[in-house]
Amino acid sequence: MYNFIIIFVFLLLGIILQKVKRFPTNSHKGINNIVIYICLPALALYYIPKIEWSNELLYPISMAWIGFIVSYLFFNLLGRRFGWSKKLTGCLIITAGLGNTSFLGFPIIQALYGEEGMKTAILVDQPGSFVVLSTLGILVATLYSTGSPNGFHIAKKILFFPPFIAFLGACVMNVLNFDFHEYIQYFLQKVGSAMTPLAMLSVGLQLRFDKRSQHWKFLGFGLLYKLVLTPALIYLLYVVILDQHSTAMQVVLMEAAMAPMITASILASTHGLKPRLSSMMIGFGIPLSFITLVFWYFIVQFI
Repeated sequence: MYNFIIIFVFLLLGIILQKVKRFPTNSHKGINNIVIYICLPALALYYIPKIEWSNELLYPISMAWIGFIVSYLFFNLLGRRFGWSKKLTGCLIITAGLGNTSFLGFPIIQALYGEEGMKTAILVDQPGSFVVLSTLGILVATLYSTGSPNGFHIAKKILFFPPFIAFLGACVMNVLNFDFHEYIQYFLQKVGSAMTPLAMLSVGLQLRFDKRSQHWKFLGFGLLYKLVLTPALIYLLYVVILDQHSTAMQVVLMEAAMAPMITASILASTHGLKPRLSSMMIGFGIPLSFITLVFWYFIVQFI
């Protein structure tokens, strides 16, 4: 209950601070940097060395890849069917194909499933959502905006991104069966725990509601895919077809149902892929996801 209170209090605080004229308009960027460059690496270094690796871990890792690839196929099909521009199609592929598995997902998973759930959530996010964003996401953004991708630029983005470096280091620690001293673990845990209030404050500061936009139909397609079709696809594939039933699978399905990723929206906007629609995917997707997540949480109780 405490974590849920934190989620809504800091989300509301961020929305309120938007109305304060003297509050810096780009303050969310500094908060995002703290979360990305400090909190996320701390969480990776704390949780991943403690994970017992098995073939079942392929399920949380592959979820984001499946969601993005199907998003590419789905919106390309719709784009050709309805004659959409490349920029519109690219925007929807990226913003609907990637979920908010860290900023929004970590606080919710921690509130619902505690420490054990976070071990699975880390795998969904780091080798899953993050690597998809840094490779396929950048590839799509480049192809649908300006032309051919720069392979060196993509590799540099991945290899020098602090959470990914921390992820690789934590994987090496896991293989070597090594973990930090308990005092360092305590420090990492405390630093990582700051992510919940900071992430929700950042989300609140970035929420935008453009009621006069001409993108409502496209917004509907994007949120339908992200909040309904993606978790339904993962449920069908993992639970019905592959017959996977575990608490970890509940976490995977809940992460699949998260709202669109903020960083993906930023990526689409910076490449000129319908910036207003990108913002709407976040502004309407996050509040709406609190409703759809209740539905999916009810569904996963039967896994």
